[in-house]
Amino acid sequence: MSLRWTRRPEGSTWGDFGPDDELGRLNLLTPEKVRQGVAEVREGLTFCLSLPLDLPGGNVLNPRRHPPQITPTRRANGRPNMNFPVCEEVDGATDVICDDRALIHLQYSTQWDSLAHVGSLFDADGTGSGPTFYNGFRGGRDIVGPSTPEAADQPSRAKKLGIERLAEVGMQGRAVMIDLRAHLGDAKAKVGYDQLASIIEADGVVIEPGDMVCLHTGFAERLIAMGGEPDPKQVHNLCAGLDGRDPRLLDWITRSGLCALIADNYAVEAYPAGAGPACCATLPLHEHCLFKLGVNLGELWHLTPLADWLRTQGRNRFLLTAPPLRLPGAVGSPTTPIATV
Repeated sequence: MSLRWTRRPEGSTWGDFGPDDELGRLNLLTPEKVRQGVAEVREGLTFCLSLPLDLPGGNVLNPRRHPPQITPTRRANGRPNMNFPVCEEVDGATDVICDDRALIHLQYSTQWDSLAHVGSLFDADGTGSGPTFYNGFRGGRDIVGPSTPEAADQPSRAKKLGIERLAEVGMQGRAVMIDLRAHLGDAKAKVGYDQLASIIEADGVVIEPGDMVCLHTGFAERLIAMGGEPDPKQVHNLCAGLDGRDPRLLDWITRSGLCALIADNYAVEAYPAGAGPACCATLPLHEHCLFKLGVNLGELWHLTPLADWLRTQGRNRFLLTAPPLRLPGAVGSPTTPIATV
């Protein structure tokens, strides 16, 4: 047993994959799952599952996250390195150089959540509750960063559970599509276990341990149609999300053995989640997946073209390749997922 904890959350996988495990359910993304994903490739067609990374546009979805800013790097004399004729520095040179940099909020658009993204106040060793993450890693020791407004621009770092763990695994394997939009349309809906199970049965979807599960709601498609100017009156009242307050739904996530849960909506789960018991998480599905099970979440993926194609073909499985940036210490990352069918 890990010295980090002497008790673990009820229903968690802490310790199941080893005392120092940082991968969680990604331990189930085995070479066999990769081979199963490759076996789903029949046509050789690919689908880009990323939004343009400057969408949704503005900060209507999350006031703390902003679109990327791209600016040129600078030469030694301060000259912007954009359409720069090298002959200004080297006589007779014909080169013209463009070189840029980006200021990017890592979870603004199509993204992965690392297991360091959401933890919980939890008493893991009998000394009192404190910020705690999957497998007992601690805020302030394993996940560190500033805590006051004055220090907000100082570096932060997930020394454990960072997004680089997903990059090292590769995030390639078999994925399964659950097409909520085909059954529910674009109306706002909070999907609990009974409704989800009904859709899975109607479409003949089979989910096995180690599969990555994608939920198509149509939300990202509606964002694209808004052209980078999301309507604040509409954007919070569109499409389906999972009901994180439904214990049977959370139990299904546990029992299914899925290794990652992905959606084209803002948070996978419906947000706000609605009333819960006293001292509960505001993001109950995030707590269940990231903190307890070690299941990574993907958000704001562009799934509609793929989901529509799969439905016309009577299919719901495909090869998914979706590594994040290999950025050590980050708690989330953009991704440009590719589905191959």
